[in-house]
Amino acid sequence: MDLDLALQTFILESRELLEDMENALLNAGQSGGSDEAVHAIFRAAHTIKGSAGLFSLDHIVAFTHVVESLLDEVRDGKLSLTDELIVLLLSCCDHLSGMITALEAGQTEADAAMLAEGKPLLAQLRVQMGQPAEGDSHAEGGALVAGEHPGVERMGEPGGASDAWHLSLRFGPDVLRDGMDPLSFIRYLGQIGRIVGIVTMADAIPAAEQMDPETCYLGFEISLETEADKTAIEGVFEFVQDSCTLQILPPRSRVEEYVRLIRELPEQKALLGEILVRCGCITQRELDAALQVQAAAGQSPAAAPPLGAILVGQGTAEPVMVEAALTKQKQAAEPKPTESRSIRVDADKLDLLINLVGELIIVGASANLIARQVRNSELLECTSMLSDLVEQVRDSALQLRMVKIGATFNRFQRVVHDVAREIGKDIGLAVSGEDTELDKTVVEKIGDPLTHLVRNAIDHGIEPAEVRAERGKPLRGTVRLNAFHDSGSIVIEVSDDGGGLDRERILAKAIERGLIEPDRKLSDQEIYGLIFEPGFSTAAAITNLSGRGVGMDVVKKNITALRGTVTVDSAPGLGTTVTVRLPLTLAIIDGFLVGLGTATFVVPLDMIDECIEFAAEPGHDYTNLRGQVLPFIRLRSLFGVTTPPPRRESIVVVKHAGQRIGLVVDALHGEFQTVIKPLGRMFSQLRCISGSTILGSGEVALILDVPAIVGRGGGGGGADLPQLAA
Repeated sequence: MDLDLALQTFILESRELLEDMENALLNAGQSGGSDEAVHAIFRAAHTIKGSAGLFSLDHIVAFTHVVESLLDEVRDGKLSLTDELIVLLLSCCDHLSGMITALEAGQTEADAAMLAEGKPLLAQLRVQMGQPAEGDSHAEGGALVAGEHPGVERMGEPGGASDAWHLSLRFGPDVLRDGMDPLSFIRYLGQIGRIVGIVTMADAIPAAEQMDPETCYLGFEISLETEADKTAIEGVFEFVQDSCTLQILPPRSRVEEYVRLIRELPEQKALLGEILVRCGCITQRELDAALQVQAAAGQSPAAAPPLGAILVGQGTAEPVMVEAALTKQKQAAEPKPTESRSIRVDADKLDLLINLVGELIIVGASANLIARQVRNSELLECTSMLSDLVEQVRDSALQLRMVKIGATFNRFQRVVHDVAREIGKDIGLAVSGEDTELDKTVVEKIGDPLTHLVRNAIDHGIEPAEVRAERGKPLRGTVRLNAFHDSGSIVIEVSDDGGGLDRERILAKAIERGLIEPDRKLSDQEIYGLIFEPGFSTAAAITNLSGRGVGMDVVKKNITALRGTVTVDSAPGLGTTVTVRLPLTLAIIDGFLVGLGTATFVVPLDMIDECIEFAAEPGHDYTNLRGQVLPFIRLRSLFGVTTPPPRRESIVVVKHAGQRIGLVVDALHGEFQTVIKPLGRMFSQLRCISGSTILGSGEVALILDVPAIVGRGGGGGGADLPQLAA
C-alpha cells in the first residue's frame, strides 16, 4: 500500500516523538522526574494523540488518551514518576511503536492481537490512576475521534472575549496539498474546550478564474473557553506548525498584547471595527452598538463621529488599540513566511546525487588531463574553474548525507536501562560528542556493532554492586559513549568503569584453543585483540546476553567492512575502552596520488602529515625526521614490485591512531578528488587496499588502506599479497 505524503509524515514524526518520549522517560529516571522531563513526555504523547485523530486512527487515539491521562496526573503531582511507572510507560512506547509499524504496513485498525497486547497495559495504567482495571478502551478513545464535533457558535454571541482565549490562525497555502484538512484542526480544538466564537478570514481568496483548488486561502479568528494551558492549545496545531501562523492570547490579556496582535494581522484590507473584532478587542455586539450610535449621530457619513472615538468614549476599547487598528488600515502588513526551513528527502535520491557527482568528478579529471596535454591556456583556466566548482558541489552533496551521531547514541539509553534491569545491575549511560557528524550510511551500519559492544560492557565489564563496594567504587556503574574526529576519520569510544579485561585469563584461553604458541611473547594490545577471534570467550557461564563466543568477531567483521578498525585498551580495576575508527564517508574523499613502479596508488589526504625526500641508511627501516625516529614501510617490498627503483624516492608521512609512519614511494603526483569504487568479491580479501578509483586517463588506481599498513608494520614483505605492480 502506497501511503499518502501526510500519513508518511505522521509515521516519521510519531517515531521521532516516541524516541523523544523514551529518552525523556529514561532521563526522568535519572533526574528523579523533573518537571521539564514530565512536560516533555506529556507533550510527546499529546501530539501523537492529536495527530492520530486527524487521520481517524481511533485505536492509537484511544490508547494514547489513557497514557496521556496518567501523565496528566503525574504533571499535576497526583502521581510520582517511580521506576515501576517508567517501566510501564516504556512498555506503552513499545506498544505504540508496534501500532505505528502496523500502520506503515497498511493496517489502519487494531486487530485482535494488537488489542490483546494493549489490554494488560491499559489495565496497569488504570490501576496506577486508581481506576478499575477493566474498561472499554474504544469507549475511552471514542470521545476523542473525529465524528463527534462540538458545537461552534458564531462570533455574534462570544460570551465575553476577555474570559476566553483568542486564537489568530492562518493556514499556509500548501496545507491541502500536504493532505491536511484545516477544519479537522478546528474540530480537534473543540475537544479541549468550547469554541464560543469563530470568524472565517477569506480575504486571501482570489477571483474565481485565478483560484487554485489545491491552495488553502483560509484563516480563522477563534474565541475558546478552556481549562487547558497555552502548550496544550499549541499542541493541537503542532502537526502543521510549519504550515501555519498562530497567535494566541490568554484570557484577560494586557492591552499591549492586543496591540501586537493587531499589528501582526496578515490581511491588508479591513475596516477598523473588523480589525478590533478579529483580534478579540471587542465583540461583534459591541461593534454593532457603536455603529448604531454612529449612524444616529449624523445625517451623513462625513458628519458622523469617528467609530474609534465612539468605542473609546463607551469604554469598549482602549485608545491605544484603536490607534493600532487605524495604523493597520493605512499600511500593508508584511507577509510572514510559512515555508518550512527543512524538507525530507528520500535517501535513494541522495545516493543518486552522490553517484552523479562522482561521475562528474571523473569526467572533470579527464577534461583536465586533456587540457594539460594540448597545452591550451584558456582551456586550462576553464577546467581549473570547473574543478573548483565540482569540488564545491561535491562538498555540498556530501554534507547532505552527514548526520549527527547523537541520535544513534541516544537509542542506547533504552538498551542500557533494559539490559541492566534484566541482569540486576545499576548502570547509567554517559554520552559525549553527540554533535559529531558522519555519513548516514555509516550511521545505519554501525548500530548493531555498537549495540553488542554496549551490551558486552554491561554484562562483562561492570561488576556487580557488592564487588564494586568491596573495591571502593560507586555502586552505580557507568558506560560511556564518546565520538570525535581525528585525521579524516570518526572515532567512537565505548568504555566502562568496570574491572577491566583479565590479561592472563585471555592468554590462557588462547593457548588452550591453540590460537597462539605457549612461548610466544605478545603485547597487551595483541592479547586484548584475541577477543575478536571467532568463538573466543572467557565467560564462566552462558547468559541470554553473552558467553557463547559469538559476537565480537562479527563486530570486527562489520567494522572492517566499513573500512574501519577496532582496538581494545584495558586497565585492571579501572575499566575497558573499545575504540572504533571509521571513515567519515564511503563515497568521495580527497586523495594524494603516488607512483610505485608502473602503477598509481591513492593515499587519503586527511591521513598525510607531510612528504619528504627519502634518506636512510641501507638495511634500516627508520629515518631521522627533525631529531625524531620515523619508522617507514617500503611499499615496493610490501607489494612485491620487482622493477628497479628510481634514483630518488620519497616518503609520505602518514598518521593513524596517534602513530606516525612513513610510506616509501617512487613518485609524488599531487592531490586528486577520489571517487571510491568497490573492488568486488574477487578482491575482497586483498590486504592493505581499501578500494579503487578511476583516473582522468581511464586507468584504475588502488586506494591504500593506511590503518592496515600501519598495523602490519611492514614486517615480512609482501609474500601474502598479490603482485599489484610490476
